[in-house]
Amino acid sequence: MPTPSEPLRKLGFLTIGLFDGSDPGKGHESTLSIIELGEQLGFDSAWVRHRHLQFGISSPIAVLAAASQRTSRIELGTAVIPLGWENPLRLAEDLATVDLLAGGRLNPGISVGPPMHFDDVKDALYPDTAEVEDFSYRRVERLLSCVRGERVTDFSGVEGIEVFSERVQPHSAGLSDRLWYGGASLRSAQWAGEHGMNLLTSSVVKAEEGTDFAQIQLSHIQRFRAHHPAGRRARVSQGLVVIPTDSATPGQRAKYQDYGRARYARTTAPQGPARMLFAPDIVGTSTEIAERLHQHAGFREVDEVAFALPFSFDHEDYVQILTDIAAELGPALGWRPGS
Repeated sequence: MPTPSEPLRKLGFLTIGLFDGSDPGKGHESTLSIIELGEQLGFDSAWVRHRHLQFGISSPIAVLAAASQRTSRIELGTAVIPLGWENPLRLAEDLATVDLLAGGRLNPGISVGPPMHFDDVKDALYPDTAEVEDFSYRRVERLLSCVRGERVTDFSGVEGIEVFSERVQPHSAGLSDRLWYGGASLRSAQWAGEHGMNLLTSSVVKAEEGTDFAQIQLSHIQRFRAHHPAGRRARVSQGLVVIPTDSATPGQRAKYQDYGRARYARTTAPQGPARMLFAPDIVGTSTEIAERLHQHAGFREVDEVAFALPFSFDHEDYVQILTDIAAELGPALGWRPGS
């Protein structure tokens, strides 16, 4: 087996938190249970996706606030919050509040761009301002400013018995250092580096320079670090879909193989006008997965990951997958569980 340049330092996982629309509480409880299990297994981080007007987590900050009270060590992240749906000042208040509740464990991941299906939702989301909303990187800059504690109002002081602050409250020191940008292009990777953020890479990239997924992802990581003040020490997390089968039942193995095959066609060529390229899901024993990761140019450039759990599996499948990742795959990649 090829040997990576350095062992995996941080092991995390990402879940979409699906639920049944007729019984949404059960799905949310399953997500919280999975995060608790992740901490018990020694994972360094647990991340939740963000889905609006779908049957997945629409309010990850609320979910992570609950998770913060049921865990004590594991870092809690979002991958990612689309800022087009958010007011940066209000989001900064929520992020700081949950970070304080979590004892400084929050890792907010964000991205920009217009909301999905914006023409269909804009009258409900921005009935008076849809035509003038700024969905550019400027929206991230506004959030960064708020989280860093820069002034957001000209008014402060005492009015009657109320005391007003010129910056967002509460302020959580250190949170700004744990902000991540979810980037899939060279431009976004460079922007995140120039603004001192951390970089989340996933199983989707823009095929700007070719069609080799690993090489494209490598170029994004290198561009990010070339423009980041910390250079090679700048944090990057990779988020491929891996499905270990070490302790899976025969039925689970067949299910996982069918899942990977059904999604493989989209990985063979760029998709749509934006030329989005998807990485193949990696299904197999932990030894087989580790071999493939050690040959992956993008993986060889990182020392932390947040492996994405498949979208539509059952709770018991996630338990098996996470258990195998922690017990088999992580150690095969040089990782050791947190205390």
